[in-house]
Amino acid sequence: MGDQAILDFLAAALAGESGEPLYRRLEDAFKQAIGAARLKRGAVTPSERVLCDALGISRVTVRKAIDGLVADGLLDRRQGAKTVVASRVEKSLATMTSFSEDMRSRGLEPGCVWISRVISRPSPVEMMALGISAGEKVVRLTRLRTADNTPIAIETATLPARFVPDPLAIQASLYDYLEANGARPMRALQRMQAKPASEEERRLLAIPEDASLLIMERRCFLADGQIVEFTQTKYRGDVYDFVIELTR
Repeated sequence: MGDQAILDFLAAALAGESGEPLYRRLEDAFKQAIGAARLKRGAVTPSERVLCDALGISRVTVRKAIDGLVADGLLDRRQGAKTVVASRVEKSLATMTSFSEDMRSRGLEPGCVWISRVISRPSPVEMMALGISAGEKVVRLTRLRTADNTPIAIETATLPARFVPDPLAIQASLYDYLEANGARPMRALQRMQAKPASEEERRLLAIPEDASLLIMERRCFLADGQIVEFTQTKYRGDVYDFVIELTR
């Protein structure tokens, strides 16, 4: 989308009355443009001067809005006075969201390439994580997760088979499937570690030999305390950041 189309979109988003400060409204307008993929990852934004002239607002207001978007990780400032839509993906550790939700919130189109969808006996690790016996079957879902067709992560989700009687019924989003069947997770416990990527992981993610992975393990619970999901996701360390807000 060209500069004029972006400027028209921002102007329309700013139109109307609002009690919010103008710089906040401009931040929200940029977030809408990114979320709707009108501004794609890596795209150069209009300059501060162009924004001031086109939107009829002060340089101070524009700069304050841009500063806020940079602080939130949505925009990056580059050499040569350019500001671009951030190419790294941030994942908040403070909220429980799906991969698809994370990508769409950043204006990226989530996708997946299925590697396997099987029903089998659980491994010892899966038995402990899900709190099930060796006699109970599980569904194991392994897929390559993408953002704008770029490989981002390898995800393996394991669930007790009673929650997913037909693994082929799951399309792009596991959480959409679970919600439709009354089994949407309500809370989760997560832990994270880093490790080198294997040869197969490097091939799938198209990363160099010395690349590392950020590995997130998540156990998800229903409102009644049942464990519905154990997932291990291996993220590319070169494009993914984990963020958590701390207060005192």
